[in-house]
Formats: sequence, C-alpha cells, structure tokens
Amino acid sequence: MLKLLNIINKEHNKFVESHPNGDLLQLTDWAQSKRLTGWYSRRIAAGNENGEILGTAMLLFKKVPKTGSTLCYISRGFVCDFNDRRLVEFMLEESLKIAQDENAYAIKIDPDLPLEPHRDTIEFLKALGFRHRGLQDGMSKDNIQPRQTMVSRIDKDDKELLQSFERNNRTKVRNAVRRGTVVYKAERDELKKFVELMKETGERDGFLTRDITYFESLYDHLNPNGHMELFLVKLIPEDVSVSLQKDLMKVEKDIGRAEKKKGGSKKENQLKDLENRREKLSKQLVEIEVIKQEHPDGIVLSGALFAQSGHKSYYLYGASSDSHREYLPNHNMQFEMMKYARDNGAKTYDFGGVSVSPKQDSPHFGLWQFKKVWGTEVSEKIGEFDYVINKPLYTLAEVGVPMFQKGKIKVNKLLKGRNKRR
Repeated sequence: MLKLLNIINKEHNKFVESHPNGDLLQLTDWAQSKRLTGWYSRRIAAGNENGEILGTAMLLFKKVPKTGSTLCYISRGFVCDFNDRRLVEFMLEESLKIAQDENAYAIKIDPDLPLEPHRDTIEFLKALGFRHRGLQDGMSKDNIQPRQTMVSRIDKDDKELLQSFERNNRTKVRNAVRRGTVVYKAERDELKKFVELMKETGERDGFLTRDITYFESLYDHLNPNGHMELFLVKLIPEDVSVSLQKDLMKVEKDIGRAEKKKGGSKKENQLKDLENRREKLSKQLVEIEVIKQEHPDGIVLSGALFAQSGHKSYYLYGASSDSHREYLPNHNMQFEMMKYARDNGAKTYDFGGVSVSPKQDSPHFGLWQFKKVWGTEVSEKIGEFDYVINKPLYTLAEVGVPMFQKGKIKVNKLLKGRNKRR
C-alpha cells in the first residue's frame, strides 16, 4: 500500500541523486535557487508501509500575473519507476491535491525518460489525462526544457575518454592542453569574470544574458552541497611562451632536414608549409610578449558553470572571449570538466539541448557541430506533458498569450522592414 512520507531535504536529495530517473532540476537546492525568478516550491514523497521511499516530486509554482492562479511545473519529474503504474497514479493524485491547493491551472511535467523504452509511457500518461506536447525538436521554444540533449559516457580512464572523441577533436584537445592555458575551479567572487564573458558571448552569438544575481543564486544554493562548480580557463603568458619556443625549435629542425632532401615539388611544398608555420609561430611569440607585459598574471578566456546530481553531470552555462581563440580554451575546459565529473562519481556528462543533424544554414548548426564531437549520443526524451486543471485559463496562458507574442514579433519585424525601405 502506498502512502505519503514526511522526509527532510537531505533524504529527498539522496533519493533523487541515486535514482536512474533523478535529475538536477528535482533537487531541493535547485528549487531554492529559483525563488529569485519568482518560483516557490512544495514537494512530496511516496513510499510503502515500511517507510521505503519509492518516488519524489519537487513541485515548482509561479503566479500568473493579474490572476489568482499559478502554474505547477514538476521539472524532469516525477522521480520514480514509471513502469510501476500505480505509483505514477499515486504521484499524480497527490500532486493534483497540492496543485489545486495552490490554485494551479495545470501541472506540467517532462520526465527524464528515454524515448525508445518508454513510448508506451506516453500513451499511459495520456490515459491518465495528460496532454502530450509532441516530440519537439531539441531547440524548440515550445518546451521549457530541451527534449533532445547530447550526452557522453565518461566512466572510463583519461586515455579511453580522449579516444572516444572524434579524431579532429582529439587533436584539438591535445593542442589545447599544451598551448599554455590552465583550467581551474574558481571561487564565488570570480563569478564577475564569468558574467563579463557571458555578456561578450551574448553579443557575439546574439542572445540575451542574465544578470549576475541569477548566477550568484544558482551558485549559492547548489555549490554548498557539491552540486555546482565554476570553472575558468586562464591563458598563462609564460607557459605559452615556453610552448611556442619549443614548437619553433622543432620547426627549425624540420626545415633543416627538409633542405637536405633532393629537390622537387614535394620538397618545395614541405618547405613552404614549414616556413609559413615558422612565420606564424614567430608572430605569436611577439604577441605573447606583449600580453606578458600587459597581463603578467594571465587572462581569463572562458568559463562554465558545471553541475552534478549523483551519476549525472551537466555543462550548464558556458562563455568565452572573442580574443585568443587560437588557444582553444573551451576544448581544454570541456576535457577537464569531464574528468572532474568522473572523478566525483558521475557516469554521464550532458552537454545540453541540440537540434539533431540540422542543415548547414540552420542557426543551430554550429552548436550541433560542437556538441557531437565529444563522444556524445543523442538523449531523446519522451517530452513535455500538461495535466489541465482550469481549461479556460490554460487555453489563455498556453495558446492565447504565445499567439499574441508571436503576432507582436511579426508586426515589429514588418514595421522595421518598412522603416528600412524608406
């Protein structure tokens, strides 16, 4: 017989971290961090008569402006065995009681369940009264969380991990490691540097960035329990200089060997390539000397907020500078974060949402290209579901408002187009 259990936050988090369907977004730490953006939370735990925890759910609520209603969002929940149909029914029943108490117009869920083994779960949830929002593209704005993400298996040693990457990416990672950048776990006060990089990235890639208070809230709630770390990558001029000098000496030796070979087009082409390489290295040495004078302690080139929940780790937010990209700081950082995650018990590393195999002219093509080279596979989930409680308000909030916003965007584009033609 199933019943509600009264458990503390620590017990809730422990269950989420250990469950195959658990996720970072179901931790109490995550719920507390969302208070800054207007969400508040309640939670439930289901168990048997012996007090064994069988399922948990963190219910997030946000008030709908100018109404007395809320939206109930159980992000990446429920955390339970979805093959236990009675348990899922019980979780819904108890969640519905709380949602009605909070005057919610709907309950929204998007379980962390892989699609192929759980196609029948879609039909089961629909039979319970849920509306399935479809198998949306991973970058679709119609879902709150991406349905498709790229995930790497990282439970392997350094050599095997590196070998799992695509060939060209292995070369880039090796080059990044030896080019004089250092990846380090930063402290809270260095979030300012990360936010500066985020602004630079947003301007370059055309997206709005969040205020530092958002990242401080995430860090303050998730870091104390080991669920988040800030990583930064610094260019160390002295180390770069040593690396470049070694490379230049090698090129000089290669030129000497090539000059001793018999003449011919092959020799000429080899010498031309080596001389171009020597010129490039000499130019980089001059540049690094300038950097050494201006920034003797080094320059932070990129950063990321890394998160972990049990056996799952996440590349949550990333940012990088427009400068000195030839040192491949992101490649060094990703490899180091994957190793850090593995050493702290993670088996998977989630790079986040993607549009799978988009066309080259797609705005999402570059993201797909970057994420697919890390030994990743597409993690395709069953999608988002809505349990409607107040149909008129649901229709207004989920259909009417989005249609109005899309219409407003189209009108603004038309007006801008007319102004340009004048």
